Amino acid sequence: MADFEAISARNRLSIEYFGLNYIHDRKKMTQSELIILNFTEIRRKSIKLWKGLPKSHYNWKPDDKAMTAIEMIRHVLEADYGWNIIINKGDMTNYSTPWKNRPFISLTDELEFAEPYRNTFLESVRQFSDRELNETEIIHPGNGDKKNLAKYLLRIGYHESVHAGQFLSYLRAMKINRPEIWV
Repeated sequence: MADFEAISARNRLSIEYFGLNYIHDRKKMTQSELIILNFTEIRRKSIKLWKGLPKSHYNWKPDDKAMTAIEMIRHVLEADYGWNIIINKGDMTNYSTPWKNRPFISLTDELEFAEPYRNTFLESVRQFSDRELNETEIIHPGNGDKKNLAKYLLRIGYHESVHAGQFLSYLRAMKINRPEIWV
C-alpha cells in the first residue's frame, strides 16, 4: 500500500505542476483530461518562448515568404477559434476569424484577446466523452483528411508544437537568448 501511496503522491505533484487543480484523487484520468493536460503544457511552453521575443523583433522573418514572429504567434492563438468550429462540426465555408483586420499591438494584447477563444475550445474538449473521442469522425476542411476526434485533437497539439520549434529557430537566427522550456 505504501508504494501505491508514493506513486499517487508523485502523480498528484506532477499534475499540480501543470497547474490543473481539478484532478486530485482520481485513479484514472479521462482521455479529454489527458488531452487538455497536453494542450495546457504545450501552450505554457509556447508562451514562455513568445515572452522571449523583444517587441523590436516582432516583424522579423527569415525570408520573404515566411510569417513574421508576431504573425506566427497570432496564427497559433487564432487557430483555437477555428479548431473549435471544426471539432463541433460547424460550417467552415465562410470562415472569418475575429482577428481579421486587428492590428498587432503586443504579445500581452494577443494573449488577452485570445483567452476567451482558448477557454471555449478547451471547454469543448472537456465535454467530449471517451466514446465520442474514439467514435466521432472529423474531416479536416483544408485537405479532407478523416480522423477520429481523439487523433484530430492530438494533431492540433502537434501543430502548435511544430510552430514552437519554428519559433525557437527564429530566436536562434535573431541571435536572441532562447528561454529554457524544459523546466
